[in-house]
Amino acid sequence: MATQYGFSGTTAKGIAASVERGVAEGALAPGAALPPVRRLADDLGVSPGTVATAYKELRQRGIVVTRGRGGTVIAPAPAVASRRPPKVPEGLRDLAGGHPDPRLLPALVPPSRLSPGARSHRSTPRLAHLEEAVRDWLRPDGVPVEHVTFAHGALDLIGRLLSVELRPGDAVAMEDPGYHHLLDLVAALGLRIVPVAVDDEGMRPDALREALRTGVRAVVYSPRAQNPYGGCFSAARRDALAEVLRGAGEVLVVENDHASAVADAPLWTLSASGLARWVHVRTVSKFLGTDLRWAAAACDPVTLGRHDGRLLLTSGWVSHLLQDTVHGLMTDDGTRALVARAREAYAQRRRALRDALAERGVAAHGASGLNLWVPVRDESAVVNGLRSHGWWVAAGARFRLAAPPGVRISVAELESADAVRLASDFAAVLGESEATYGG
Repeated sequence: MATQYGFSGTTAKGIAASVERGVAEGALAPGAALPPVRRLADDLGVSPGTVATAYKELRQRGIVVTRGRGGTVIAPAPAVASRRPPKVPEGLRDLAGGHPDPRLLPALVPPSRLSPGARSHRSTPRLAHLEEAVRDWLRPDGVPVEHVTFAHGALDLIGRLLSVELRPGDAVAMEDPGYHHLLDLVAALGLRIVPVAVDDEGMRPDALREALRTGVRAVVYSPRAQNPYGGCFSAARRDALAEVLRGAGEVLVVENDHASAVADAPLWTLSASGLARWVHVRTVSKFLGTDLRWAAAACDPVTLGRHDGRLLLTSGWVSHLLQDTVHGLMTDDGTRALVARAREAYAQRRRALRDALAERGVAAHGASGLNLWVPVRDESAVVNGLRSHGWWVAAGARFRLAAPPGVRISVAELESADAVRLASDFAAVLGESEATYGG
């Protein structure tokens, strides 16, 4: 209980630091209630205004949320303790991680010649040959490539842009269900999340229109391989969303094409739809290696200037050694063949499980990418039931905002024979769940 925690401090900053310390150490868990302002003020011998200021600072930083009569509680994903997935129990088949199949990743070999340290990397942050390779990568998909930049992964770039563009309390439209690390990132920046429902074609235009009416300053979405739902834009969906967004003025539109080369779906990008502010982001971790913390982005000139200006003041540039490694892999014929094989394998594995579930009366969503989303009534019952059969899947709670419950199954390492067994076990668990929990 929060009331058992030893709060301390005589200033607003001191009180806020005490709460943050309790969260970081695990003494204040998500959902734990903080004392009412006047009670804590009396306990600490300070004015109610001092405690109120501390709580305001904690809200702005995404550590607590206020629930009206429910008072102030620790946020579901406080900024000092992101929602890490639970550890996979020993002996279980891990289908919760969302990672690529290691057998379908190339060997990572760093450049044979090290970058000389005497030159000014800040004056030339991007290697020209990789920049040109990125343009060649993006151009065939219809992404404008006049302005490109690099970052240390998609989350790094998106976090940097949102921190430059927005202020604590501003609203961001996010997919629901959506990628949990992105949801946590936005909360950590003190921003307000407005959920936007998705379907098999990605963000729903009607839901996005409603979100924009609340005054959101940015929209973040995936055009294909949406995580966890697996949706992908059609041309019609892209056009419908573009029509909605063109009336939104200076809203920053962030297109996160995280799976790109292994998404098994065409890219219907919004980046060429005449939007005022936009950025298209791609990473390579799903098909070149999870240790390659690198992302490429194309964007409008204002967004480029703001991103690169902030990057210059922090890390300065993305390692040239990393850039050379990425370039070597992107331009290697053997690696390209391996990536093509991975794309086909993931598509086959995803379809195999989806079809096997359908044959047993279990509906699943996953039009593209490495995951399936299976709606269920009781996530805990299904996760624990599958655990008894030797499977470990991800409960949907950490992906959801207002969306109904479900579980996410990562299929990257699931062969067809295993898919049949998993589908049978899943159907059996659902039957047991209905008998025990009523659905």
